[in-house]
Amino acid sequence: MRVRFAPSPTGALHVGGARTALYNWLIARQSSGSFVLRIEDTDRERSTPENVAQVLDALRWLELDWDEGPYSQAERRPRHSEGIERLVAEGHAYLDEGATRLRVPDEGATVVQDVIRGEVTFEHAAIDDFVIARSDGSPLYNLAVAVDDRDMGITHVVRGADHLSNTPRQILILRALGADPPVYAHLPLLHGPDGKKLSKRHGAASVQDLRDAGYLPEAVRNYLALLGWGYDESTEFFTTEELIERFSLERVSKSPAVFDEQKLRWMNGHYLRQLPPEELTRRLEERLGRQGLEPAVRIAQEKMQTLNDFWQLAAFLVEPQPDDTAAWEKVMTDGAPERLRRAREALASAEPFDASSIESALRAVVDELGVKPRDVYQPIRVAISGGTVSPGIFESVAVLGREETLARIDRALERAAA
Repeated sequence: MRVRFAPSPTGALHVGGARTALYNWLIARQSSGSFVLRIEDTDRERSTPENVAQVLDALRWLELDWDEGPYSQAERRPRHSEGIERLVAEGHAYLDEGATRLRVPDEGATVVQDVIRGEVTFEHAAIDDFVIARSDGSPLYNLAVAVDDRDMGITHVVRGADHLSNTPRQILILRALGADPPVYAHLPLLHGPDGKKLSKRHGAASVQDLRDAGYLPEAVRNYLALLGWGYDESTEFFTTEELIERFSLERVSKSPAVFDEQKLRWMNGHYLRQLPPEELTRRLEERLGRQGLEPAVRIAQEKMQTLNDFWQLAAFLVEPQPDDTAAWEKVMTDGAPERLRRAREALASAEPFDASSIESALRAVVDELGVKPRDVYQPIRVAISGGTVSPGIFESVAVLGREETLARIDRALERAAA
């Protein structure tokens, strides 16, 4: 099988395009076929080299390697011109006020045997003779696509449902050129949770958005695969090898699929927790340009859902953070400074200074004062982190170390006394 991914590089790769690329890639790998990358860059104003680079970078990040290409559609104009000339010479097309139109039969219909949607019929009476080339000879989209699919031996065209209306026109061109049309499969559109077409207002709308937001490529691949396809009623997590083995177009739904970033966050959190701490540390150190993060990573990992969560959860373990005024005013009242002072005394003498000993020392303070655990732990959390959210308090104190922990508590006590 020979499949192709043919994006128009007019901006960042949309998640819908990424899903299309993934499905084509899975088909190619499953069949030991070829995944062809063709850049449909005939819009020279918007199809900039920078946009092409963005598309290629997104595919590499998703680890969707291509076997051929990237071919430039714009550079194939001589082949498109040959096709136009042949169609005119054989009477399948004609000039009309400078433009070239394909002759569409007055009667009959073009039937698309769609793998996902079944038989879709387009009556010729509803299709006017359509333009395939402008007056300057430049080809229009449907002509270029048909010629390229023929020349590249594409056997299966898997693309979004928004292209379905183009399909009868491309089939008519291919048949006029004496070529057999490929097999077609039109994927369901992507909607946001509100049922409207996916866009920026729903959050991350491009692969770059997802990458910037701290998602893992393996989690994004898994999630994109499930946007319209399912293996069974319950399985949600698949390795790439399992996706290659189990994916089939026959199990893709016709109904629009919902892109829910909260579901992706949940799935990404699962993948984060499955990573060995050393590997997660490597990725974070590369992302943040810092070293020595592993102790903090080990205690933050369980609470993380994206890579960006690490800095929100554990930045205070790497360097002191400014106080959250609202957190300070909420927690450091009603005897909190005195409870913090008692906790400091306990931490100063805890031996060894590890999470277990720290827990024992602080629980003893709770029992001695007869208060709720949070009445002791939250003032410590505000003192060492600047806020009220952190990884486990005992583990956080242990990672900071005795000297730094006591120094931060002392600064908090000084502020409380001021």
